Amino acid sequence: MADFPLTVVVCTYNRPDALRAVLAGLRDQSRSDFEVIVADDGSGEPTRAVVQGMMPALQGRLRHAWQEDRGFRVAAARNLAASQARSPYLVFLDGDCVPRTSFVHAYIRLMHPNLLIRGSRVLCDQRLTRMIESGEAVDAHRWTLDQLRSWRRAGHLNRLGPLRRGFVDGLRMLASRTRPRNWKLLRGCNFMVPAEAYRAVGGCDETFEGWGFEDSDLCIRLMNQGLRIRRAAADACVLHLWHRENDRRFEGENLARLEATLRSGRTRPARGMQTRDRSA
Repeated sequence: MADFPLTVVVCTYNRPDALRAVLAGLRDQSRSDFEVIVADDGSGEPTRAVVQGMMPALQGRLRHAWQEDRGFRVAAARNLAASQARSPYLVFLDGDCVPRTSFVHAYIRLMHPNLLIRGSRVLCDQRLTRMIESGEAVDAHRWTLDQLRSWRRAGHLNRLGPLRRGFVDGLRMLASRTRPRNWKLLRGCNFMVPAEAYRAVGGCDETFEGWGFEDSDLCIRLMNQGLRIRRAAADACVLHLWHRENDRRFEGENLARLEATLRSGRTRPARGMQTRDRSA
């Protein structure tokens, strides 16, 4: 039996200050009927300390799924956390994407067994990121639209559109129904998938190592399974903290894997959750 309607899986690697800001946003959500699993791709003790320090505030709803540091293996980290989830829906959130207080509520309102829900993001520049991580700019998850406008005018945010509620946001959500199979719309930093569908396709393909395309491969296989993509409401938009560009040495290999998925129409990964279960 599910303990919660939704599990937020937060993927992280050695960015404890960013993770602290993300977990603070999850701590202060408008509702508490969800759990959080930190999918840790081999971080050190500072990250463990952040997770431990936030556990009392989340009152038994926070767990830490850690795997050995053997390079960039976010696909495997997501699968590890998903295998421990106790809810029928999974929201995947990167550990440098700060959710506002209505984030969970926005996703719970859109839960549907045949839908893959994609959230949006607003990019913070390097200076604002440093201020958020250091605590100089406090409670980023609580900023009002007026405060966000101030940061935008100062050049610290790339845009405000995805954060705006109301009529235009409703039109964007409605328009997303016309592109239900455009896999390029989904970004792995912020999306929701039914847990049953995630497990049915074997989760992320763990042959994707290094940066790139493991999220697109998952999206395509889920669509091959019958799911459609919809846009989340503005309340599910996150503040994406600045980071240096990831090492892209494996981009070509991962792109070739993605193209093979597009050609084959497959739903199963080369190495996924069931493979992990058999080898455990």
